[in-house]
Amino acid sequence: MSSAMYNEMWHQTQEALNSLLDKESQKMVEPHRNQVFIFHMLATFYVKYVQIFRNLENVYDQIVHPQKRILIRKILDGVMGRILELKNEMVELELTEFHYFDDILQDLKLAPQQLDIPIPKYFLKEKLEVIKGREKILAQILADTGLDIQEMRLSIKTISLEQAVKLIQIAERARQGRLRALFMKQIFLQEFRARQAKVPGEKMADVGAAALRIQKVWRGFHQSKKTERERQEEMVFLGMDPPPLLNEVSATIVQAERVTGLRDELQIKHEEDYKTALDTIKSQLQLIEGADIKENLRDQIRHWIIECRNLTGAFPEYPKAEEGGSAIIFSNKTPQQEEDEQWKMSPSAFLQTMEEGNNIYKEIWKNKDESLNFLQNYDPEMIKEEKRKELESEIRVQVDELMRQELKNIKLAVNREKELPVKEGKKKGEEGSYGGKKEEQMGKDKDLTADRTIESLYKELVEEGLLVQTLKVNLSDYIGEYSYLGATLRRVSIEPMPSLLDVRQLIALYGVLPLGSADVHQNAPLVKSLLLAGPSGVGKKMLVHAICSETGANLFNLSAENIAGKYPGKSGLQMMIHVVLKVARQLQPSVVWIGDTEKTFYKKVPNAERTNEPKRLKKHLPKILKLLKPNDRVLIVGTTRRPFDAEIQSFCRVYQKIILVPRPDYASRYVLWQQIIQRHGGVITSALNISCLAKVTDGFTQGHIVRVVRSVLTDRRLRQQQQKPLIAMEFMGALSTMDPIYQEEEDSFKNWYAKTPMGKKRALALMGGNTGTAKDKGQKKGKKEKKKKK
Repeated sequence: MSSAMYNEMWHQTQEALNSLLDKESQKMVEPHRNQVFIFHMLATFYVKYVQIFRNLENVYDQIVHPQKRILIRKILDGVMGRILELKNEMVELELTEFHYFDDILQDLKLAPQQLDIPIPKYFLKEKLEVIKGREKILAQILADTGLDIQEMRLSIKTISLEQAVKLIQIAERARQGRLRALFMKQIFLQEFRARQAKVPGEKMADVGAAALRIQKVWRGFHQSKKTERERQEEMVFLGMDPPPLLNEVSATIVQAERVTGLRDELQIKHEEDYKTALDTIKSQLQLIEGADIKENLRDQIRHWIIECRNLTGAFPEYPKAEEGGSAIIFSNKTPQQEEDEQWKMSPSAFLQTMEEGNNIYKEIWKNKDESLNFLQNYDPEMIKEEKRKELESEIRVQVDELMRQELKNIKLAVNREKELPVKEGKKKGEEGSYGGKKEEQMGKDKDLTADRTIESLYKELVEEGLLVQTLKVNLSDYIGEYSYLGATLRRVSIEPMPSLLDVRQLIALYGVLPLGSADVHQNAPLVKSLLLAGPSGVGKKMLVHAICSETGANLFNLSAENIAGKYPGKSGLQMMIHVVLKVARQLQPSVVWIGDTEKTFYKKVPNAERTNEPKRLKKHLPKILKLLKPNDRVLIVGTTRRPFDAEIQSFCRVYQKIILVPRPDYASRYVLWQQIIQRHGGVITSALNISCLAKVTDGFTQGHIVRVVRSVLTDRRLRQQQQKPLIAMEFMGALSTMDPIYQEEEDSFKNWYAKTPMGKKRALALMGGNTGTAKDKGQKKGKKEKKKKK
């Protein structure tokens, strides 16, 4: 796509955003009590904002004009934040983390895939050099300490001498068997040729009959091939079989990737030119217009002083620098307007940002003629306008100092008043300087490592194994399919298990977007901690690494097993927490991962694990959460496969959001088999019945499927695919050695979740009926309790 096409996409997206902002402002004013109506309204806004987010993310990534990108980035962050706010509203309304939008998608004529939350590419693009430098340092530390070699040794499985001898014997016997089979085949062929030579040749009596026989065979062969081809085309058209060139990269995609690379280079060049122009144009303005601006400001302030003197008979008090200096004198606001603004409570922290961005777009870019700016370089006139205001603010500070002194001199000269000495101590006391500092010092944590650099602390954590390397996986690698029956099941009061893509959506919303954008994290509903609960093999650890990979975050491993024996004693534990938090904040974004987190909250510690002290962090985790502020992009993520072993109250007190990660359903298993086989080099043909594999693997997880595919698709088997296509039966042998996740285990997770605060609220809401919002129900409950007390 050309720049003009992306500009057109931006204009269309802005029109859609403008329309949505108008509708939202109208709907929010109208009072509603019907829960179904409110949810439908919130969900519609959510779906529409997601579509705008998808388009804006694409536009921001591809547009090369630096000033347009600044505005698009501002609106993009606002849209992201609004999506998180609407999600939070829906969670509070329905008392569940998972929502289904089947009716809305049908009304808006959208596919379920269009609900997928994209990960903005700028999360990694804008700090690529920093991430690469950090990875290089981490790899160097691991190499110097030999930790990477230890990890490699741990990953290599050791076997006994007897097993090694047995493997060699099996391989040798197989080799001898192949040689013997080849020798026997050669003997058979020799004997067959000898027998054929002895049989006298039969002469065809009728040449026409021979020709007819050949024609029949050829026509039959030709028709069968034609029928087979038509059948294959029909299956591809219906979406039952993959297209024949599915695994091949087309020339169009290669060309598109090349153009994207060139556009990225042009973006960087234009950004550098724009930054250089900012300084150059400001310097030129200072030389040309600086003196005039200074003189004009002084004249304006003198005129104001004289006017006030004439009107009131006394000289005015000059505004303090903290109040804005002389800038507040010439602001267009009246006291009444200021009073009105204080009472206007915005329902969102991001609506104002989006409205401001939308207004700038309408004023500047909507009807701007860019026919002469084919290369989409910066607009110098816009920079001048911006820098002129900046220069005026800087000069105003200098002028204020001069005019403040001038006003004092005029007062002394005209009124003949002597300046009384100012009691400095009293002023300081009034401002609460001493008390404030004391309170600040008391509020601040004591820095236990004030004499050490962040680099040395970083190295220490790596050497201790608390700061680990992130696996390179994307969130899109977490494969699954949408739940198409969610809304239907809820209508008949059956709570569906979430699908894998529902889980992926929540990870994007609660983990990736806030960590990737500082503005979103600071202003959106704050999520400090996240718990992923589910059976073994469903991809919990992969999701943790995906959060880090998508945002360039550091990964700290504070699992009970990993911290066992490290930083011993109470003081050692305090030091460990301090160092981890200090490095996590300084090098944010960061993820603190606690694997098998139920061990930290054990009801009763097993005898075998008592020496490891698994509950060391239990009392400190709530304190860590309190220390994390909105400007700290640090997320605590716990993973557990046995949440029922933990004390549920303290567990839920630490983890703000609890996400159940289910075993894959049929639709997800179908996609998993298809994509995992292809990613491991397998070719899917009509001979391989994917549907059969998806049906027989009910209860098996993603981990099971990956292990089965790896065991079957060896290098030798991959080379044989052209002559011998893959069939479903080949995977059955490896599957038969594995135990699935039974329905009872999944039910135990559902039962456990029902005991969590969110699960209890959801159950009460369902028992109380579907009418009225959760807020209304809370108010009714409060009134009943008051009556009882009376």
